[in-house]
Amino acid sequence: MKTLLDNQMRFHQAAFKLQAYRQELLASNIANADTPHFKARDIDFKGALQNAISEAKGGGGVGLDTTHQAHIAGGAAAGAENFAMYRTEFQSAVDGNTVNMDIERAAFAENALRYEASVTFISGMFRSMNTALTGQ
Repeated sequence: MKTLLDNQMRFHQAAFKLQAYRQELLASNIANADTPHFKARDIDFKGALQNAISEAKGGGGVGLDTTHQAHIAGGAAAGAENFAMYRTEFQSAVDGNTVNMDIERAAFAENALRYEASVTFISGMFRSMNTALTGQ
């Protein structure tokens, strides 16, 4: 039972972190809608989630010990930042900005809805586990 719960929580924890990071990227895009030459970014959520799950299971890279704070940490698996990509430009702007507010607002709302769904799934999982433990 513990392994099943751990796997479920590992998945949802990784999803929460990625959804929060994606929300930051989308908010940054919206905030910089009028900034000249700003390039809109989004995350490859599927790839980042698969990477996070494999890291959590121990399939990620091996981190190296450093003896000085200026040393570069090497060998560790890629974080969510490495899955952030520039969004495809649909309509060019005169100032070089690639933010399309319709796409950004839709992606922001979709991400918020997915986050809320994840919270609902976890809440239901804990509620059913509590019911099983208390026998009510």
